[in-house]
Amino acid sequence: MPKIVSYTKGSIIYFEDDKDDRIFILQKGMVVLSSTDVETGEPVTEYAREGEFFGVKSAFGRFPREETATVVVDSQVIAMSVTEFEQLFSSNKQIIMKMLRVFSNQLRSIHRKSEQILGSGEGVNSLAGMISVAQCFYDEEQYRSCCDICLKILKIYPTCEEKDTVVRLYTDSKVRLEKLQARVQRHGGEQIVQPMVNGSGFYLPGFERFVKSFEPDSVIISEFEPGETFYLIQSGSIQLVKCVNGTRKNLDILQPGEFFGEMAILENSPRSATCVAVSKVEVLEFNKANFEALITGNPQMALILLKLFCKRIYDQKRRLKILVVADPSSRLANVFMMFDEMKSHPGSALDKSRRFDVTVSDLIQWSGLNGDVVRDEVNKFVEKRRIEVYDNYIIVNNIMDMKRLAEMKRVEDIRRERGTVI
Repeated sequence: MPKIVSYTKGSIIYFEDDKDDRIFILQKGMVVLSSTDVETGEPVTEYAREGEFFGVKSAFGRFPREETATVVVDSQVIAMSVTEFEQLFSSNKQIIMKMLRVFSNQLRSIHRKSEQILGSGEGVNSLAGMISVAQCFYDEEQYRSCCDICLKILKIYPTCEEKDTVVRLYTDSKVRLEKLQARVQRHGGEQIVQPMVNGSGFYLPGFERFVKSFEPDSVIISEFEPGETFYLIQSGSIQLVKCVNGTRKNLDILQPGEFFGEMAILENSPRSATCVAVSKVEVLEFNKANFEALITGNPQMALILLKLFCKRIYDQKRRLKILVVADPSSRLANVFMMFDEMKSHPGSALDKSRRFDVTVSDLIQWSGLNGDVVRDEVNKFVEKRRIEVYDNYIIVNNIMDMKRLAEMKRVEDIRRERGTVI
């Protein structure tokens, strides 16, 4: 059962980086939440007031606390586990929808900061943005994806002035796609499609009428597209992509049981990324009209969505932390540290080596750096025996050495920004 806990002025409820699965409601008093801005390194202060929740994201996401919670005046809080929260509040539509909107706003804010750093999307209208995304896929020879985006543009903007341009781009992409497919057939090859396996899927009984299927490389939603639907993956995987200065950047890969497209539903805003089917995919498609009814009538789905937002906020903050690092070697070190945080490591704790199933191209995408810069830094890492590069994987010989490099350069960057390093 939830517990009422009393704290005196100056007490610490939890520290930043603590691992703690409790969720709190401030019943009486005031609590200050102190953290560090990812972008500037400056302190950030927020207040939890009476009746408000705090500690939710890290508890749901099962990651370390992002802030320190300090009692400002003598206070009482209600402390509960995630399971107790689910039992008490999963059917409370008002609280769930409020949390979803708060988390959605936080995630959108992080996306905007990332876009500003990468120089993408700012000041671009939806039509021009979608055309630029289609052109980006065309330039990278992803012709099926380009065709899908062109068809979306023609459906949404059937009388736009750029219609002829979009039609030409679609026609050219379709011709090139057919040539590629014919070439594959002539050589006796076939596209590799991941099978849909029920054991690894995520299925909700009674929702068959919402099922939609997509072939590999199909664009389910396009960046800048008006948001009218959201999706739950039943089988297959989805690649989240942003087009930055004419280059595709892979943001994440989503698996069965995960939602996508929900931010546009909650905020009534254009899509913030393009979602492409990696394999053959089955999804459940929902729209704005039945979103709240779906969440209210299916508390388990609401909780899945809340947990998904918590995970995405944490992941996007981690990626933003990479993008704000000025030094290229430190930024790459941070990328390797992120890879390390994303996977478990069975075996001896003394083993400091790590194998990551990534390539130099993946490093370019995750770091947001110019390709030539990344290749130059990778060569330096190899010369210093920090890493070993193979065709389909990279070995970091000492992950602790990589951690020191990441933290040292990050501190230097912050001091330089504050004018304390000459």
